Amino acid sequence: MTAGTATFTPRPLGRTGLLVSPVCVGGGPLGSMPENFGYEVPAEQAIRTVRQVLTGPINFLDTAAGYSDGESERRIGAALAEAGGLPDGFVLATKVDRDGATGDFSGAQVRRSAEESLQRLGVDRLQLLYLHDPEHISFEDGMAPGGPVEALLGLQQEGMIEHLGVAGGPVELMARYLGTGAFEVLITHNRWTLVDRSADGLLDEAVALGVGVVNGAPFGGGILAKGSQANRNYCYSPADGEVLRRVREMEAACAEHGVPLAAAALQFSTRDRRVTSTIVGISRPERVDETVRLAGWDIPRQLWDRLEPLAAPRELWQW
Repeated sequence: MTAGTATFTPRPLGRTGLLVSPVCVGGGPLGSMPENFGYEVPAEQAIRTVRQVLTGPINFLDTAAGYSDGESERRIGAALAEAGGLPDGFVLATKVDRDGATGDFSGAQVRRSAEESLQRLGVDRLQLLYLHDPEHISFEDGMAPGGPVEALLGLQQEGMIEHLGVAGGPVELMARYLGTGAFEVLITHNRWTLVDRSADGLLDEAVALGVGVVNGAPFGGGILAKGSQANRNYCYSPADGEVLRRVREMEAACAEHGVPLAAAALQFSTRDRRVTSTIVGISRPERVDETVRLAGWDIPRQLWDRLEPLAAPRELWQW
């Protein structure tokens, strides 16, 4: 089997009215996060990467205020300034974060985070803004009067934000936030991959509510792109030995069919009809075209049949 060319027909993102490509560029690496990804990314390289994204078939870019203390947003903002702003039809999403020094995740902090994102990105309003990693506070604190969700709804009413999303890890907590009706988009990460199926029920729930689903980290932080020899972590922590064994079996099965493991890992997400778009972290210009090729790689049914039973057992999932 060989590589093909992906045709990125835009998909509706839940009830937002936004149309996005099935692949979304993740801005975490653009800010340089060596503690997560294991390598530095110079500013000029990141800006060149964003330039490449803005002129390619991917029309969806995701970042966060907390990525390298705003550096990802600064670099994206620099590229947007060079380009004269967002191209028509392009969707830029970011996230509000707690204060990195104090842990403050109050409504006032959320407002500060959003206002600073506007400045760094150089835009006059935010198309899509997520509440990021609310697992750092209780659900009750998240929903309390004067808390982060109330602040986000206020910013939306003021016109600073067009659409609200929630982005985080624990599937039960994410389901509780979706149940509030406040959010139009969900990001789940590391929990719907070749290895981990924690988010299966959450995806069903989101679709039933009309919430757009964006699946992050289809490579599990790198192991499902680079392989078990180059990366022995899953979700940025050392992988269990059984997970490593199963990834090695996946690598062998893909090799037999002439398919990169990364292509299978990416398409596991993009082929799921419940998933509108899949986030892939990109930090070099050439990786944009490479990701497009992986998304269009011809993968035979026989390989999917081989890979399906190799998912890790439930007790090893992130949940």
